[in-house]
Amino acid sequence: MSIFLQSGIIVLAYMHLWFLIAYLKRDNGIVDVAWGLGFVVLAWCNYATLPNTQRALLLAMLTTIWGVRLALHIGIRNAARTEEDFRYRNWRKQWGKNWVWRSYLQVFILQGFFMYIIALPLIIAFGQPMQAPLGWLDAVGLGVFVVGFLFEAIGDYQLLRFKNNPHNKGKIMTIGLWRYTRHPNYFGECVLWWGIFIVAIGAGWWCLSLISPVVLTWLLTRVSGVPMLEHKYRNNPQFAEYCRQTPAFLPWFR
Repeated sequence: MSIFLQSGIIVLAYMHLWFLIAYLKRDNGIVDVAWGLGFVVLAWCNYATLPNTQRALLLAMLTTIWGVRLALHIGIRNAARTEEDFRYRNWRKQWGKNWVWRSYLQVFILQGFFMYIIALPLIIAFGQPMQAPLGWLDAVGLGVFVVGFLFEAIGDYQLLRFKNNPHNKGKIMTIGLWRYTRHPNYFGECVLWWGIFIVAIGAGWWCLSLISPVVLTWLLTRVSGVPMLEHKYRNNPQFAEYCRQTPAFLPWFR
């Protein structure tokens, strides 16, 4: 079976399982927990069924470190909520009686499609038994991954602590990494996936793998990441002042 077909079947089955869970819980926000874990499942399923290489093992480990941490962070955050995330709650209201099919197609199947696209470096690396041995380029990719992972993990941790402090209710997070970019977690996620792409270059087909970080960067900066979150605070004067002083994505001094 082709590695591309096998990966597609894995992603499709995985997202159908989470759609069923979300339907029973009446909570589409659970897809955010499923997102990171989906890459982990895809990586290890392919690793277990295809010829192994050092690069494939490295990519599976990096994906696991990122995906498990992200799922745990979102899962802990969602556990403290009493209602569905505002994005999915608004969509549910807009969709009315069509919410089941719209949820299936627009939330789960669409995210499964983007999961497949973003996982292309992993899919290609696992499907190429003959590839260059690990070298300096892989070390560069690993370094880029570490920088991105730390940005995302530290940014998430700082924001979680800030929100858990009752004295900060109604305030905008402007300290720590959030002093230098309004979205250090999104920036970190983009950077670490560029690192994964660099590691995957040695497996070949790098032009196809390049689609992954490009699409992810576009999604987070133009579609579902920065724009959607900042729309929530569009009428907040404090956030407007924060935007005036702090870059939206690339970190820089205020």
